Amino acid sequence: MPRPELQAPPEIFYNESEARKYTTSSRIIEIQAKISERAYELLALPDDGVPRFLLDIGCGSGLSGEIISEKGHHWIGLDVSPSMLDVALEREVDGDVMLADMGQGLALKPGSIDGAISISAVQWLCYADKSAHQPRLRLKAFFATLYRCLARGARAVLQIYAENIHQHEMIMSYAMRSGFAGGMVVDWPHSSKARKAYLVLTCGSTSFISSLPKAKGVDGETCSDGDDSEDEKNHTVCMSERNRARKKMKITKNVKGKEWVLKKKQQMRNRECSVPPDTKYTARKRKSRF
Repeated sequence: MPRPELQAPPEIFYNESEARKYTTSSRIIEIQAKISERAYELLALPDDGVPRFLLDIGCGSGLSGEIISEKGHHWIGLDVSPSMLDVALEREVDGDVMLADMGQGLALKPGSIDGAISISAVQWLCYADKSAHQPRLRLKAFFATLYRCLARGARAVLQIYAENIHQHEMIMSYAMRSGFAGGMVVDWPHSSKARKAYLVLTCGSTSFISSLPKAKGVDGETCSDGDDSEDEKNHTVCMSERNRARKKMKITKNVKGKEWVLKKKQQMRNRECSVPPDTKYTARKRKSRF
């Protein structure tokens, strides 16, 4: 079966029937719960008993938000599918939900969010569903506004199902350009079915790089220090940091010389084409004011 992203835009693909089927499937509920639990674990919120205000990006019918509620935190969710949000309201989820397209940016108060999670949603931005959609501009708007609405030092954990390595790199690059520090954590990298990729980002602190969580191995346990070389080989954890744009270096163009021009003109004459005669001005560089 083709990927949902290739079939239709999310607001069309997740219609009323698909939204209800998605929410009532015991298999999907179990998978969503496991991924959401892992995303919450990677947020690494302080265990001080103080409720935090979290954001669920692409919340759908509120399956991932239920995990946040169980942990004692408050949350708001946004999704582009009206049918999914209708199901969330029928289920009377604890969080507040709103209809919004993350590709147009997050209209939230700066510094108001203590953490953000997203389950299988960000990869939709890599597809152009309309003639006005440009994936790079949509990713730029999303990460820039996400960085702005997060509190300093807060984390965002985005679980993604990228179609290929190009999408991974594009998502990562625009996250870093927006000011985030962090990297990709891949659980169970040797399994084609259980493999899950989490983009773990932090807002405003490069010290997070040294404390990037370890990926989980095939047995479900955290990878040990002795497995670092194997992890690097399989790209289970890759770390990146925002770098300042370098100044453009002057590149000397490979300019064709007079011999090359004369050779080409002779070839054209051999084909009986009309060619201007050779003079002392042939292949001479014109002045800028010409």
